[in-house]
Amino acid sequence: MMVPDQHSHSRMGSPPHTRPRPGRGALRGARYARPRRPHGGRLRLEHRPSAPRSAAPAIPEPAGDTVRVIPLGGVEEIGRNMTAVEIGPDIFILDCGFQFREEETPGVDYILPNTGYLEERRHKIRGLLISHGHLDHIGGIPYIIDRIGNPTIYTRRLTGKMIRKRQEEFAGGSQVQIREVESDEVIKLGNATVRFFSVTHTVPDSMGIIIETPWGDVVFTGDIKLDHENGEPTEEEHQEFSIFKKRNVLLLLMDSTNVWQPGFSIPESTVYRTLEGIVKDSKGRLIVAMFASHLERLIRVMHFAEKYGKKVVIDGRSMRTNIEIARELGLIKYKDDTVIAVEDLGHFPPEKIIILATGAQGDEFASLARIGDKTHKYIRLTPTDTVVLSSSVIPGNERAVQKLKDNLSRQGAHIITYHASDVHASGHGNREEAAWIHRQVRPKFFIPVHGYHYMLRVHADLAIEQGVDPKNIAIPDNGSIIEIQKGEKMVKLPMKAPSELRVVEGHTVTELSDVLMRDRKALGQEGFCVVVATIDRRTGRLHKSPDIISRGFVYLRDNKELMDQTRLIIRKSVEQSLRNPRSADLDAARDDLAESVSRFLLQRTMKRPIVIPVIVSV
Repeated sequence: MMVPDQHSHSRMGSPPHTRPRPGRGALRGARYARPRRPHGGRLRLEHRPSAPRSAAPAIPEPAGDTVRVIPLGGVEEIGRNMTAVEIGPDIFILDCGFQFREEETPGVDYILPNTGYLEERRHKIRGLLISHGHLDHIGGIPYIIDRIGNPTIYTRRLTGKMIRKRQEEFAGGSQVQIREVESDEVIKLGNATVRFFSVTHTVPDSMGIIIETPWGDVVFTGDIKLDHENGEPTEEEHQEFSIFKKRNVLLLLMDSTNVWQPGFSIPESTVYRTLEGIVKDSKGRLIVAMFASHLERLIRVMHFAEKYGKKVVIDGRSMRTNIEIARELGLIKYKDDTVIAVEDLGHFPPEKIIILATGAQGDEFASLARIGDKTHKYIRLTPTDTVVLSSSVIPGNERAVQKLKDNLSRQGAHIITYHASDVHASGHGNREEAAWIHRQVRPKFFIPVHGYHYMLRVHADLAIEQGVDPKNIAIPDNGSIIEIQKGEKMVKLPMKAPSELRVVEGHTVTELSDVLMRDRKALGQEGFCVVVATIDRRTGRLHKSPDIISRGFVYLRDNKELMDQTRLIIRKSVEQSLRNPRSADLDAARDDLAESVSRFLLQRTMKRPIVIPVIVSV
């Protein structure tokens, strides 16, 4: 098995005892100000100053007999899925998602794939192929599409509608070009033929993609699970994957999210049966919370509501938008009086009410959070209400979800979660589902995608068990450049595509430096301290007692002795550095001041606040 390159994940920050001392690279004024939001919501890329990097080696163009694959996101995390497949003069892009911010990226809204490699080769891009409509696969489009030359987007009908709807929310954004494709359609892009096949996921119109090459097919599954009964895939799954019986698959790129889980995942049909029973038997109001993108499940709940004569309140803009799109496309049908306005809740008996709400992940401003903390304008819980959390907890959201459940419980509502009932099923297949798919596709080469490194590693081991030669498997990092040469040999190049952190802050797309992320985390953990020394430019001595401003470090009024001692350190450092004021280097004096104060505060408090030195001459 090809092993991944060993990279230090410097964007994750340094442990406290190894943080670099503040100096010329420390936090200073406007450099770290939050970017201004341009008028009209236009997007722009802002490059912030960062530590100088050594020039990366130039990336050679692939040979004519080579298939090059570059995961630009989605292989070191859950989210921001995007992969480039380059064959000679043609580049095909698979998905374009974003990732929600995490603990390691404070102050940002979304994390994007780094598309620097594509921006330099936009003339080679033949199309953006989108597997399905979840935000981790389409969310990056408004921020990225212009930067890569606004290529035509090829996708299924529902996904196309979701992309268009989202694009309308961005003032000044480009008019996207979308070509809707059918599951059995064959199209010509550049020098390659591209085919599609249907896959099972939690949103309708999910599809896999086949790119034909002279050496065999490159197959991309997108997010995938199997519809099955007691571990036996349905006839529809057998029929869909039968296309691979006569195909020569060179390379498989496959979702790895749940491959570490044994057995088969819970089929969605089981969830439907569970939800139907809850809808049928509920004796009070029923609040069902789930992802707005779980359209298949939303459609079923709407169907059950009509079947049992109940009224539905759709409380959440994204959920309302997705249901409207599904209704427009004929994927969901219901009578106009089935859906009622939230302000009309009191006109109907509680047992006749279903509330579809967003916010099962504890999102602060979502509908369910406002219900939980009693700030919702129209909904107050009662002990006869039942709340169904029809989603699993995304890693990192555990505390927020626990707080949400506590708030709901305090109001007496009965809560049903996936731990106690089959009210949620993942959209990603477990180990045995992945193994079955491997046996149908029978790839010569394999690259696991979509997941943390551990998930990719487990998937690689599974592929070996299914007969793939270990030397024909590569476990990538974001930006890894993997080539299949002449259809016979897999090589991971020593250089990487640009993979620096690229994020969305407001309406600004920004490439952030590791230093900035470290400073933001330090600010959040241990605060900052501004020391202001006013000096006489003629003598180099302090003009007055130094000023100290502290935020998130210590409360100045309760630490007078510490502040007095800090002022002595400031005086000593400044007057030592500026003993010859005419030839003094103010930058060096600021560095020395920051270092002296940081060292002193660490000795006295065992804390490392960011020290911002200011020297003013009068």
